[in-house]
Amino acid sequence: MAAQGTCLNHVSRESSDIKRLAQFYIQIFGFEKVEAPKFEFDVIWLKLPPSFYLHLIERDPSTKLPEGPWSATSAVADPKNLPRGHHVCFSVSNFDDFVKNLKEKGIEVHERTQPDGKTKQVFFFDPDGNGLEVSSG
Repeated sequence: MAAQGTCLNHVSRESSDIKRLAQFYIQIFGFEKVEAPKFEFDVIWLKLPPSFYLHLIERDPSTKLPEGPWSATSAVADPKNLPRGHHVCFSVSNFDDFVKNLKEKGIEVHERTQPDGKTKQVFFFDPDGNGLEVSSG
């Protein structure tokens, strides 16, 4: 039997600079810092009301995993590749103003409209190279 009452709890991102990453998500999306448990490594927990959580976790330097797409062996830093790549998507009600704000901050973006012609999309990277999409509504 499949799980019942399933809902998204949180997304985690490992980073060597969780403070920088937290500032990005607070400034760009309006996340709020919330209380986090005390682990043997640093974490910052963010909440986007009403119920989406982003957990930023201090990178374990002993792992062999790439920190993000930009630190991978064959890094691809072009947002045009994100529609088919790994990304997290948020929806905003002020899409055009949001995209303008990204551009004013010097963030490279790739804009497109879904084939139905109704939903606008913008793709970009966070400071660690994690793929992001924001869609209109």
